[in-house]
Amino acid sequence: MSQTADQLTRITDRVTRLIDLCAALQEENDLLRLDNQTLKVAIDTSKGKTAELEEKLKALKLARSLEGMEIGKVMADEKTLDIKQKISEFVREIDKCIVLLKK
Repeated sequence: MSQTADQLTRITDRVTRLIDLCAALQEENDLLRLDNQTLKVAIDTSKGKTAELEEKLKALKLARSLEGMEIGKVMADEKTLDIKQKISEFVREIDKCIVLLKK
């Protein structure tokens, strides 16, 4: 009977240690999840700030490019750009039609 009692005591001690270890690991897991969530928020904030700065950079580049040009030239360049964009759109549409005709 003594051996059985000793074995039961050892098993009880081991179970108690496992329960304590499980609780400690659960607490560490909770801390890591909180840290992970904090880092995700920081990343999202950084992405938003990066996008905002990129927009400001585009605006600044445009302002600097327009700064040295004459008004008439700016209007002519805008018209040229619009025409080029429309031509590109037409070419894309034509390519799509060609692909459809080949089928």
